[in-house]
Amino acid sequence: MKRIGLLSDTHGYWDERYARYLAECDEIWHAGDIGSPELAKRLNDIRPLKAVYGNIDGGELRRTYTDILRWQCEETRIMMTHIGGYPGKYDPRIRKQLLADPPDLFISGHSHILKVQYAPALSCLHINPGAAGLQGWHTVRTLVRFTIDGKQFKDLEVIEI
Repeated sequence: MKRIGLLSDTHGYWDERYARYLAECDEIWHAGDIGSPELAKRLNDIRPLKAVYGNIDGGELRRTYTDILRWQCEETRIMMTHIGGYPGKYDPRIRKQLLADPPDLFISGHSHILKVQYAPALSCLHINPGAAGLQGWHTVRTLVRFTIDGKQFKDLEVIEI
């Protein structure tokens, strides 16, 4: 069983509450637009960080992280990218990959819109944690915590910062 802290679109903004909310997690996952290598390091100092780069991320972050990440957590296959779209409206850049080998959990960021939605066509859960940073049009900053237990998702929490 693993407790996950998921955030996106920090745009280099550090909030001390990240440490408080993410300290109880086993891993931190960042769905892109990290904004600075320093922010990535601070998150990784709290708990191990898995991340993808986003469209605003510069060379150092692009050399450290990839644009699409696939891995397994517990018995769950994960796919994470920054610009991914939503069920039924996936970004053309990743649509073929998603349809050819659907994950159990698909994570994306970019829109700054919090969304947790089941995708029946892929039999997978889609999570966009919204935006945790200040930059953008959103009015509420969010991150998500949840537990993966084998192939089950449990105890999902939306945290408004």
